[in-house]
Amino acid sequence: MKLTIVITKGESFYIGTIKEIPAVISQGETIEEAKENVKDALALYLEDMQQDENYENKVLEEDLTIG
Repeated sequence: MKLTIVITKGESFYIGTIKEIPAVISQGETIEEAKENVKDALALYLEDMQQDENYENKVLEEDLTIG
């Protein structure tokens, strides 16, 4: 799987997001710090998604391989 980090310049910080997963967002004082912080945010997001098993009406669950 290939994901794209996007860094934009805010007023005081650089803001990092994952283009394919807009819910993942972080910031940093430098571009490098923003990149590292968004990678950490992605790891936490994926960990949280793996633990989220609260699907009341689940009708299908299967592995998906991308790429």
